[in-house]
Amino acid sequence: MAIVTGRFDGHRDRALDSIAAIDDAHDGPVQAIDARYLVGREHLTRAVELAERERAAGDAIARDPAVEILLYAAGRRQIDRALEMGLDSEAHDVAVVAPEAAIETLRAADWLDPGPVFEAIDRERVRSYFEISDSELAATRGDLTDLVLERVALLVVDR
Repeated sequence: MAIVTGRFDGHRDRALDSIAAIDDAHDGPVQAIDARYLVGREHLTRAVELAERERAAGDAIARDPAVEILLYAAGRRQIDRALEMGLDSEAHDVAVVAPEAAIETLRAADWLDPGPVFEAIDRERVRSYFEISDSELAATRGDLTDLVLERVALLVVDR
C-alpha cells in the first residue's frame, strides 16, 4: 500500500466514482481521508498496518477493507462517526491509501492535485474529533500525535 497526498477539489461524487473505478481496476482497497483529521503520514500508515493485520487474522471489523482502514484511522468502531474523516463537499487536503499499482492513476485523477499536506496539524480539529482534553495532554509525556496513535492502536484491544 502507498499513500498519495494532495488537495481535494471538493467534487465528492466525481472523486468517489474515481476511487471506486481505481479500486476495481487495481483490486483495492482505496481510501481517501480528510488530512485535516490526521496527525501525519504515520497515523495513516499505522491504521493501514493494523487493518491489514486484523483482516489477515480473521478479526476484521468491517466487510470492506477500505472501510476497515477508515475505522482504524478514526480509532472508532462506528462507521458513521468514522465517515466524518472522509471526503466532504469542500476543497481540503487529503491523504489517499491505495495499492502501489494504482498510484500513477491516482496522481492523474482530475479531483486530486498531488502535493504535501502534513506540514501543519490542525490541532483543534484533531483534538475535538479524538476528544483529547487539556488534562489528558497534561497527564502524558507524549504529545498529540502519540495520543492519536494510541487511539488507533487501542481499537484492536477494544473488542
